Amino acid sequence: MNKKINVVSPRTEVEIFLPDGRVLSGPRGAMVGEFLAELEHDSPFVGAIVNGDLRELTYPIQIESQVQPVTISDPDGARIYRRSLTFLLEMAFTDLFPDGTLFVDHSVASGGYYCQVTGRGQLSESEIEALKIHMQELIDADLPFERNEVPLQEAIEYFQSRGYEDKVHLLKFRKKNYLTLYRLGERMDYHHGYMVPSTGYLRMFDLVPTEGGFTLRYPRRHNPNEIMPMPEYPKLLSAFKQYGGWLTRLGIDNVGSLNEAIESGRVDEIVLVSEAFHEQNLSDIARIVAEQLDKSRLIFIAGPSSSGKTTFSKRLTIQLLALGISPFPLELDNYFLDRDKTPLGEDGKPDFETIDALDLPLLWDQLPRLIRGEEVQLPRYNFKSGKSEAGHTIQLKRGQPIILEGIHGMDPRLIPESLSGEAFRIYVSALTQLNLDRHNRVSTTDTRLMRRIVRDARERGYNAAHTIRHWESVRRGEKRHIFPFQENADVMFNSALAYEMAALKPFAEPLLRQVPHGTPEYIEAKRLLAFLEWFLPLDMNLVPDNSLLREFLGGSILKNFTVWKNK
Repeated sequence: MNKKINVVSPRTEVEIFLPDGRVLSGPRGAMVGEFLAELEHDSPFVGAIVNGDLRELTYPIQIESQVQPVTISDPDGARIYRRSLTFLLEMAFTDLFPDGTLFVDHSVASGGYYCQVTGRGQLSESEIEALKIHMQELIDADLPFERNEVPLQEAIEYFQSRGYEDKVHLLKFRKKNYLTLYRLGERMDYHHGYMVPSTGYLRMFDLVPTEGGFTLRYPRRHNPNEIMPMPEYPKLLSAFKQYGGWLTRLGIDNVGSLNEAIESGRVDEIVLVSEAFHEQNLSDIARIVAEQLDKSRLIFIAGPSSSGKTTFSKRLTIQLLALGISPFPLELDNYFLDRDKTPLGEDGKPDFETIDALDLPLLWDQLPRLIRGEEVQLPRYNFKSGKSEAGHTIQLKRGQPIILEGIHGMDPRLIPESLSGEAFRIYVSALTQLNLDRHNRVSTTDTRLMRRIVRDARERGYNAAHTIRHWESVRRGEKRHIFPFQENADVMFNSALAYEMAALKPFAEPLLRQVPHGTPEYIEAKRLLAFLEWFLPLDMNLVPDNSLLREFLGGSILKNFTVWKNK
């Protein structure tokens, strides 16, 4: 039966459909935040996914839409909250200290950003308290964050008038002819992603004096209504500062300066000096290992996913060989329990990332015997059958150290207390310090995710959507098993390279563009693509074949390097 089609005027009401089946109706053109304000929720809404795209709460609903609320507990919601809080800090700082320059440097594991001030003396505790009070005043006033798209040249002129040369350098390479600026009061800035509608959303924060600067505290995703206690992290902070100082001396302390080096043909110098910095640090660590070899025979290497631990271990081995020391690589994965004995995670599946998935009694028995020079039959884990089998029988030479790489290397439970004095622990991570500009940081997590997307596609045949889909569980394991123990390290190695995002860009972009719209992974892929737009590409051929970055790009001369071979 044919139905008659009529031309009608649009209804004044429009409906949105929530994931739990509820339907909300409201005026056409109303903001999505107005719809969601009718819902009860434990954590504040800070954004929404509308028909497969991430949107701000101010986004107008013009058609019937599928809407998923976004809170601070969601990855995108956490970024919206932190980005908005950083903007608030920047504006409040400029109000109180117009002669100073604020730098938002790096993240803190317990929830925060470490910040430094130049152009004047470091802030005193009373000044930090005054800054905190002023931020709270702005929050209580519930001032709007006004979003405006302005011509690019107009934005450049605005930042030139403010003396923000780092932002001017970065915008020189922007391909789009406009820029989205947010206004609070009389001042504006750009931030790479969406914001909350107003300052009143930002009630959870703190400022804490920290070693020459201060930390902007924010709630963690798993506990969105509370600021967690901040532990001491002097070793990690020192590693960040060392790399930041080195970048400043090199003249590449933001992405705009890196792009200028690429454009001017000076990038080969950046590549070579960056690699030399790695080599110098590796040499220093090898020397420390050699000097205390008589008391530390166990060399533990740990760090989060895609930190370059494998290449670091091989390059450290080469440095030790140059000193006449031949270490033995012991693979921690071979100490897995049989699969039917593996502890189950919250999802009811075997949790291979917990330290309890290892046969610790066997490891504790074999390590002292190896150190004493006894003959030991190592286990070999069969990943297909999920069973532990008999492996090679080995006997170490007198004084020969053991290199053990694995995620639990910083955890004191990995070895018996009697061997604690024998352990030398090295923490490896890509502690990115090359930020887009003084207020827009580059996430260490994004650096590692980009590395993993490129490597997974090349070595495992995984598309970007697969890697992004599993990244959250990888991060969850890191937060439980790695980050709480990072300060146990004797030394830290920063595996970040100043030029690496430019080298990863040509490989990552086509992979990210293949993520289909309408999938949860699409939103993350879109965000990463927008981030990569700020970098000029770098020819892979400029990357040395022994570079740590080659572990992800491919073509590493170290891929098949090993010292120990079964005879």
